[in-house]
Order: sequence, then structure tokens, then C-alpha cells
Amino acid sequence: MSLDTLTSPSIFINGNISLIATDMDGTLTTHGKFTSSLLKALEALAEAKIVVLLITGRSAGWVQGLKSYLPVTGAIAENGGVFFPANSEQPKLLTPIPNLINHRQQLAATFDYLKSHFPQIEESTDNPFRLTDWTFDVQGLTSDELQQLEQLCKAKNWGFTYSTVQCHIKPQNQTKATSLLQVLNSYFTEITTENLITVGDSPNDETLFDRSLFPFSVGVANILHYKDKLKFLPTYVTSLEEGEGFRELAELVLQVRSY
Repeated sequence: MSLDTLTSPSIFINGNISLIATDMDGTLTTHGKFTSSLLKALEALAEAKIVVLLITGRSAGWVQGLKSYLPVTGAIAENGGVFFPANSEQPKLLTPIPNLINHRQQLAATFDYLKSHFPQIEESTDNPFRLTDWTFDVQGLTSDELQQLEQLCKAKNWGFTYSTVQCHIKPQNQTKATSLLQVLNSYFTEITTENLITVGDSPNDETLFDRSLFPFSVGVANILHYKDKLKFLPTYVTSLEEGEGFRELAELVLQVRSY
């Protein structure tokens, strides 16, 4: 499947875009930071009444703060495990987990199992602030090793994904796509997938690129690093990478609103 370059605002005119669901690391950030141009783009989208929803692999602890300080309308954390509505500090679990303490213990045991095969892996610094998944650093792992880790997780009845920063041990059906559809059905009932753009940059965003679910998806240019590793590819790709790619997208969407 080919990737079309995002070049003209006309592709969004018929969609009447009113919500952008976007990954954070490598999609909003540039070299790991929010830039002033990114913040201006988010503010401009908010002023145009275009809802921005974060959907990230970062922990519930991190995301609770971020959704309060950024001009966004809520955030989904842990690759679909937890939702923070804009008007509430209470997380809403999107994955049914009867006992969080037992769940964390099972995740820890699975991480120890992976570590017995890969002694070099290290728990991520934000792992203590997580509810539904368990993370370790992706740095230094090869493509073959990542595939082996996925198979080991499957053998223990866990899901596995990774981003530019972390590997995630997670419930098998916990994905960004399933959680986004849940949140749309519960909190944004007036918005359809025809009014939505999904945005990402790495393998843990792959389900957001499923065209049968989300007709308009965009990868910032650094998604091309993973082109041969993804089952689903975004509908469009920006010419710029990371946060500048998101700014490029935001400017095109805002041009449509000005017509």
C-alpha cells in the first residue's frame, strides 16, 4: 500500500475535521521536547474549535499532568488503557481489570521472565506511575530481538508493542484504536470517524492507521523508518518529521477552516 504525501488542505474539506487524535513522543515532540511552534499550533487548533486528544503510550501519571497543562481536550494513556477526560482528574480505565494490584504483580512477573532471556533490558523510569501496562526501554534492542520479545509475551498471554522510546507489556486487546473508539462512543458522540484525523509515528500507533476504522490518518515523516514493519500504513505522510510534521498538518487543517 502506498503512502501519499500530505500536500494540500483540499483532502480534508469533505471530512469536516473536528477532532485530531494524536500520539505524543516523536509526533508532537521534537528531539523529545515540546517546541514553541508546536504549542502555538495546539493553541490555534483550540481557537478554531478543533478538538485535540492525546493518545500516547506514556504512563497514567505523566498524562494526568500533561492533559491539564496542554491545550487539549483529554488524553488516553498507556496505549489505550486509561482515559483522562478534560473536566476530571479521575482516570477512567478502558481495559477491564478487576484487581489492579494482582495485575501489576502479573506484569512484574512477566517482565522478570523477559529479563531472564534478555538480561540487558531495564524498567522504564515512568513504570511506577502506570496502571495497565509495564514498560522497559527500547534503546539498544534490534528488530529481531523485538520480535522475540513479542513472541515471549504472546506465550504468556500478554500483548506487546513498542515505540521510539519504550517497549510495552500489555493486555492483549489493549490498543490505541480500540480505546479511541471507546472514548468517541462515550465522550464525543457527535463526532464520527469521518470528522477525525489520527496521527502517529511508530509501531504502537499502527492500529490508528487502519483505514477500515479511520479513513483519515497521518504519519509524521519519521514513520517512514518503520514502513516495512507495519501492517497498516497511514493514509498520508507529512514532509517534515516529529513536531514540525504535526505543525504542518495543523496548518493544512486550519486552512480548510478558513475557506
